[in-house]
Amino acid sequence: MQNEKIIFITGGTSGIGKETLKSLALTGATVVFTARSNEKGEEVKREILRETGNEHSAYLVCDLASLASVRACAEEFKNRYPRLDVLINNAGVMPQERQESKDGIELNLAINFLAPFLLTTLLLPLLRQSAPSRIVNVSSSMHKEGEINFNDLESKKGFDMYKAYAQSKLAIVLFTKKLAKDLKGSGVTVNALHPGVVGTEMTMRNVRAMNPILALLFKRMLITPAQGAETSVYLATSPEVAGISGEYFDKKKIVPASPRVYDMDVAEKLENIAKTKVLL
Repeated sequence: MQNEKIIFITGGTSGIGKETLKSLALTGATVVFTARSNEKGEEVKREILRETGNEHSAYLVCDLASLASVRACAEEFKNRYPRLDVLINNAGVMPQERQESKDGIELNLAINFLAPFLLTTLLLPLLRQSAPSRIVNVSSSMHKEGEINFNDLESKKGFDMYKAYAQSKLAIVLFTKKLAKDLKGSGVTVNALHPGVVGTEMTMRNVRAMNPILALLFKRMLITPAQGAETSVYLATSPEVAGISGEYFDKKKIVPASPRVYDMDVAEKLENIAKTKVLL
């Protein structure tokens, strides 16, 4: 049975994103996801129909490493759908070497922070109009290791994969806190989460780069993508979190975030830099 909700998720073709998509499809909502190609989008759409029976799934082709593609995706969504009840910024990367996006921006910063920052900003009018509505930002516990290095935000002076990733995941929690403050009273909530240490292809690539003993220990900590999707689904659908905003969740519970996420001066400075980079 279809419900009236329209849910949009980035990175819905693999890993945590695909499992989140499947769980949300089971609620009967219209689920829209981003895909890198029509071929992949059609493949996942067929899989969703086969496994959930939901005939109301759709995809938008979007390359999150391209700001122009993110803009086009947001525009297409607004043209096709009259409302947006839940936006889930799920997609993420953790490259082992320094790479740049189509716009020449370091890839962690581009995909893990600037893409969701731009997409959310462009869809905010629709989210406000659809209130009560929700924004869910997938971060990581590694944000606690992160620090916003304004002197070298794009790791041009030296690249450390963990530092660059942690910085980008701290940035998305800072954005969450700042946005929650700006949206107070609007009926739009925004929360961030740690999905757990999930055995996705991205994680396994990094495990393969470890020494064998460390890799073995790390593998024992891993949870499945379906388990990793549980908190995203909870934040997207549960009546228990209606009205809760600006929090950081792990295992469906509010947990302490890094003390750095409460520094609104840093959040504001980061927001201004982000606006400049995405040309807002």
